[in-house]
Amino acid sequence: QVQLVESGGGLVQAGESLTISCAASGVTFSRIAMGWFRQARGKEREFTAAIIWSGGRTYYADSAKGRFTISRDNAKNTVYLQMNSLKPEDTAVYYCAADVWGSGSSDPSVHDYWGQGTQVTVSS
Repeated sequence: QVQLVESGGGLVQAGESLTISCAASGVTFSRIAMGWFRQARGKEREFTAAIIWSGGRTYYADSAKGRFTISRDNAKNTVYLQMNSLKPEDTAVYYCAADVWGSGSSDPSVHDYWGQGTQVTVSS
């Protein structure tokens, strides 16, 4: 059974940094692409970042470019999202997702497995 478990969310002030993690089990992690999505209250889930199986290619939403960095440690079955210069509009529940058959996508519908999410709140 595939499980994705996010951790590391919390309350930070604007301008600060935060790194969230997602630990995977039940899947050959080193062979799958992973993505981060977020959903603010009252809004649709949106793409944030994605990374291919090797970590050699990454993709970012415009809102994340230059501030967020997605990375992975295949030995630890973990994907990370480092978030710098956080803004109040980054406040959301952040979800990691596994793209088992693809090579990294911003489309949430192609992701096969999802974590339960971790709350990130940025105060002004």
